[in-house]
Amino acid sequence: MTTPSPLGGRNRMLFPTMPRGEVVATYETYLDAQQAVDVLARADFPVDKVSIVGSDLKSVERVTGKLTWGRVALAGAASGAWLGIFFGLLLLIFSPTVSYAFVIAAVLIGAGFGMLFGIVSYAINRRRRDYTSVMQVIATSYSVLVDPDLVNRARNLLGAEPDIAPASGGWAQPQHPSDPPPAPPTGDDERPPAPPAPPAPPA
Repeated sequence: MTTPSPLGGRNRMLFPTMPRGEVVATYETYLDAQQAVDVLARADFPVDKVSIVGSDLKSVERVTGKLTWGRVALAGAASGAWLGIFFGLLLLIFSPTVSYAFVIAAVLIGAGFGMLFGIVSYAINRRRRDYTSVMQVIATSYSVLVDPDLVNRARNLLGAEPDIAPASGGWAQPQHPSDPPPAPPTGDDERPPAPPAPPAPPA
């Protein structure tokens, strides 16, 4: 027995589920997977049946530089100036009698307070964090999933071949049960060995 939700159909959007489908190709970067979906979209493929699934998520922190007193002061002044511009223009819109000198004063006051706040914050946290960084969550691989009924069409559009990966990286296509078996290898290295030479006659 299920309990009806007061949100109705909107409840399904609050709890996302994993998409169902078959892997058409796997890529090392999200950009490659995005380009594959663009190829399908340009070919009038029903892209609403396509999903990009990232696997093995990792948190990556990229260090962008070292913090210094001057850098902290400049960043604080810039953020404070933007806040001053916002409040100054807001007051100018609702009070037309206010002159532009008030906006300039708001910018200067905001820059001063922003610089002071940045310097104080840096002085407190200097020993714990003395650098700037950017946090990112990336996946080790990105798989393009398609509904099972459209897998063959997607493979034909992407030119996918099983067990073949380009030399520059890119995607590697998994073996599918409907794919024909691979042809036996050919080449000079696979030739049968030559028969042994007959023994020399006795002297």
